[in-house]
Amino acid sequence: MTSDPTPAFRERVLALVARIPEGRVMTYGQLALLAGNPGAARQAGFVLNSLVGGSDLPWQRVINAQGRVSTHKVGFGDLQEGLLSAEGVVFRDGRCELSRVQWWPDDERAAPPEPLL
Repeated sequence: MTSDPTPAFRERVLALVARIPEGRVMTYGQLALLAGNPGAARQAGFVLNSLVGGSDLPWQRVINAQGRVSTHKVGFGDLQEGLLSAEGVVFRDGRCELSRVQWWPDDERAAPPEPLL
């Protein structure tokens, strides 16, 4: 896949992001996997980058596999951490505990029993 995600992938990513409950997170890799394109974490991030500041979708609920926000380099890291903290996601040393806050859709049979890192 090129850096420009296909419209179908973009739609699946956005539909998944819309379902992430308050106080829970998904990783970029997990989002790509569930959207049908395993290994396309960067493309999932590209889709979300277009939402920051201009969408009602909870873009802030998608973080990296280390439990950190990846938006500091584009100037939204403090905003993202603040939004997640307001939802009850606890960050210690810039990282949240994925084993406690990572969300998998109940209807997703492909979801592994352990958090995808």
